[in-house]
Amino acid sequence: MVEKQINVTRPYLPPLDEYVRYLEGIWARGQLTNHGPLACELEEQLERQLGVKHLFFVNNGTVALQIALKALNVQGDVLTTPFSYVATTSSIVWEKCRPVFVDIDPATLCLDPALIESAITPETQAILAVHIYGYPCDVERIQAIADRYGLKVIYDAAHVFYGQYKGHALLAYGDISTLSFHATKIFHTVEGGAVVTDNDDLAEKIAAMRYFGFNGPGEDKALGLGIDGKNSEFHAAMGLCLLPKVSELIAARKGLSELYDELLGDLELTRPVLLPEATYDYAYYPILFSSEAVLLGVLLALNAQGIYPKRYFYPALNTLPYVTSQPMPVAEDAARRVLCLPLYDGLEPAQVHAICEIIRAQVCLCR
Repeated sequence: MVEKQINVTRPYLPPLDEYVRYLEGIWARGQLTNHGPLACELEEQLERQLGVKHLFFVNNGTVALQIALKALNVQGDVLTTPFSYVATTSSIVWEKCRPVFVDIDPATLCLDPALIESAITPETQAILAVHIYGYPCDVERIQAIADRYGLKVIYDAAHVFYGQYKGHALLAYGDISTLSFHATKIFHTVEGGAVVTDNDDLAEKIAAMRYFGFNGPGEDKALGLGIDGKNSEFHAAMGLCLLPKVSELIAARKGLSELYDELLGDLELTRPVLLPEATYDYAYYPILFSSEAVLLGVLLALNAQGIYPKRYFYPALNTLPYVTSQPMPVAEDAARRVLCLPLYDGLEPAQVHAICEIIRAQVCLCR
């Protein structure tokens, strides 16, 4: 019996005194939001560490996607994945665009480039792909298709932080990448996100859009339509506390993931495939069972012992009630069989052993 509840993730919190030191500065200055010094410092540090030209700290990853669509003036059809968190699709619908689903590659679980061209119509304006679980999309093939048809490319990089492909930050690919800094992520600001681009003209538009359309605090003339997408000094303070620790947190997750690999490697399970020359941040530990029946048996057995993995991502997004239903057999199958196991700083090797023993027993029982 597991001694304490184990969830799929647990937010990392820095030593309280480190956070309090930032709070003391906030109290002394009296500036709580509106592009305060901590928010600006966090943006600058993130740009340097992530190797990107322009990064805009916003209040969450969903607003980041909405700003990306608006900044690129996307108003028609958007080719996108049916296998992601609901925010990927809901952002498209919220912006009054139409999501057109393209099935996923069964190996990487990312948008399948081989299926994109057949989905393009005169109404198609953009591709919104997701680096699912932090595994990179085939960014070169997607960009080649986008260039051929004059499409914009947005990457939902909510599961990515330091991830790279061929020595370049994943965030630098496409027209815009978006990040989530939600509390469940490796790097978080409690709530937050970012919009990333290397394009100077787009950067100017995004800067105004996330601040009601104004060019900055103190301005009284809106440059265009905007939204309140800015974030606070309190959230930036959390980010500044966590940023120096990210490499250490990733290393801990890598060790736990390798332990899972060792303990589960001989079972009838599959894992997403990482593209050659890509790096992984160990944001999640997803496994696919041979059937949904096996998954449900494992889930029941783990829950009975106080262990709560999560069905990220179930159901497939093409089944949502507010989209046009389109059969996506690979995504629907993956969604039924995938389970993300607990993975976070502070998870103990003994707990991983206990989780794997339960999985092993259940999988063997179902043979």
